[in-house]
Amino acid sequence: MESSNILQMLGKNIYFYKMAGLLGASAVILGAYGAHVVAHKANPEEARNFETANRYHFYHTFALFGVPFCRFPRVTGALFISGTLIFCGTCYYNGLTADKTFNKYTPTGGMLLIAAWMSMIL
Repeated sequence: MESSNILQMLGKNIYFYKMAGLLGASAVILGAYGAHVVAHKANPEEARNFETANRYHFYHTFALFGVPFCRFPRVTGALFISGTLIFCGTCYYNGLTADKTFNKYTPTGGMLLIAAWMSMIL
């Protein structure tokens, strides 16, 4: 399939591919930082939180590639992006700082991610 056909098929939803690229690059950067810095400086619980954040960051980056093919791509994409930012962001923060202040928002991010997956079946 020609690239122009793919771009035409994606239409306005091409931005989800671009966002997936941005999220993927940031996941690689944070994963490297976690492996080379956090793993050696943080206690095991914080390192595990950071690793969990990075794993879910990658999972939902890949999921974002499927968003343009959903029936309601803007809804699904918004749920994936906001859920990833909230869930992973709070886990990354805890892994980097050992501060649990924002941990209360982690389940909200998780619920947004669940809603994103569920919105794919609409």
